[in-house]
Amino acid sequence: MTDLSLSGAVDEVMRGRYSCRAFLPTAVPKHLIEDILSVASRAPSGTNIQPWKVSVLTGESKARLSERIVAAFDDPEEAATHSDCYQYYPSKWQSPYIDRRRAVGLALYQLLGIAKGDAKRMHEQHARNFRFFDAPVGLIFTIDTIMAQGSYLDYGMLLQNVMLAAKARGLDTCPQAAFLQFHRIIRDELQLPENETVVCGMALGYADPNAPENALRTERAPLAEWVRFSE
Repeated sequence: MTDLSLSGAVDEVMRGRYSCRAFLPTAVPKHLIEDILSVASRAPSGTNIQPWKVSVLTGESKARLSERIVAAFDDPEEAATHSDCYQYYPSKWQSPYIDRRRAVGLALYQLLGIAKGDAKRMHEQHARNFRFFDAPVGLIFTIDTIMAQGSYLDYGMLLQNVMLAAKARGLDTCPQAAFLQFHRIIRDELQLPENETVVCGMALGYADPNAPENALRTERAPLAEWVRFSE
């Protein structure tokens, strides 16, 4: 029998998760981070191979990585020498995906007061990714290069578990594909082994309730647009 109080609590956590883009400087205790990652590791994976590895960055280690990446990002010539370690987005966009992408970008910039065409403000906002939006904890997720597409699907379930476990404990997160471009800097700074590649980054901490960007809530397409029932 379904426990309605439990299902309601789970639903509330799932519906309450969002991509937080401004955090308070409040430290997150190590034991709480360990608790989140431990419960998140219950994510399923094909034949239980558990293909995930996580680097937890705080304090000086996080600051050093952020400064190196921001410096590269701010230098057009240097930034041009960096490229994503794998293709996250399609090479050719089409509807409805490009429409959703544009809608969330427009909504975010409106909340921040960034006018269309304001390249400087847009660049500055994008650079905030590399400072983990000032979160006290930065997570870098990596995977063994021998793993195939299925393991990336498994990885997505771990990432979702991390975000939901964090939300259930009063913390917020922002998963970040932006770090893919600077995977070489990440590899060097974190001394990653040659057989590991970056999957994504994630900011973790306590949301700044006064930041306008944290008012952004993205819409979801109605079931009729993406669900097929067959009887």
